[in-house]
Amino acid sequence: MNKLIAFLIGLLLLALLASFFLFTIDEKETAVKLRFGEVVQAGYEPGLHVKFPIVNNIIKFDQRIQTLDNAPERVFNTDNEYLMVDYFVKWRILDVKKFFTSNGGLIAKANANLTGVVKNVLLEEFSIRTLDQAISTQRVELMRNLRTQTKARSSDYGIEIVDVRIKQINLDQSVNESVYERMRSERLIEAAEHRSTGRKESINIRAETDKLIRIMIADAEQKAAVMRGQGDAEATKLFAESYNKNPEFYAFTRSLEAYTKSFKADSGNVMVLDPNSDFFKYFNNNEVN
Repeated sequence: MNKLIAFLIGLLLLALLASFFLFTIDEKETAVKLRFGEVVQAGYEPGLHVKFPIVNNIIKFDQRIQTLDNAPERVFNTDNEYLMVDYFVKWRILDVKKFFTSNGGLIAKANANLTGVVKNVLLEEFSIRTLDQAISTQRVELMRNLRTQTKARSSDYGIEIVDVRIKQINLDQSVNESVYERMRSERLIEAAEHRSTGRKESINIRAETDKLIRIMIADAEQKAAVMRGQGDAEATKLFAESYNKNPEFYAFTRSLEAYTKSFKADSGNVMVLDPNSDFFKYFNNNEVN
């Protein structure tokens, strides 16, 4: 019994001694070994490792992917608009020694440093783009530049950038009204220009139409005059030919036409003539030719 107790006490002392000289690293962790505050070793493989009590201090870090998800960042674009950019960053520790020395071994400090890096990159990228370019035509290029620039600048902190994403882009509420007012003014000016252009085009179209109508009417009147002249000439020619063939018959038919027009029952005409006048030549002529 005494031997068993002694054995158990020995195991306990051995375990206690091992706890002072040994430490473990699992697959989710990495660590740095300090000797009086100075890093003497960094980046351990998972497993059991040796340390010296009092002399060495082991600081472990989570090597899994971390998320930086801050409040939206305020940036300024080429349209003179303030935008609120909501984003998140996925990162993890790449160089644990550099991470420890540059961030004091604090995740909060690392997030603060990374926030400054991302903010500077956002300001640079949005300062050369309009809102339409940022959300539409150059969105892919914008996201690629954000990842590339953030990754390059965060390496000084021992951080590896896994991904950078923009969740949402909104106009700053403090300037929304002024932006909307400016947009309304621009649209009113544009509408006035369109109306002015429309009135000008309308006047030009009406003037051109009136001109064409006048030309068409003048051409028609000219053609009508020519046709009337040709008709009158043809009629005169026919009358002349008819007269030359039988002047007496022509005179007789013309007199009949005159009698018909003069003695209509409903004309109400009154004529005072000498019965022996030339008008009644064929009434008074008893000779038959």
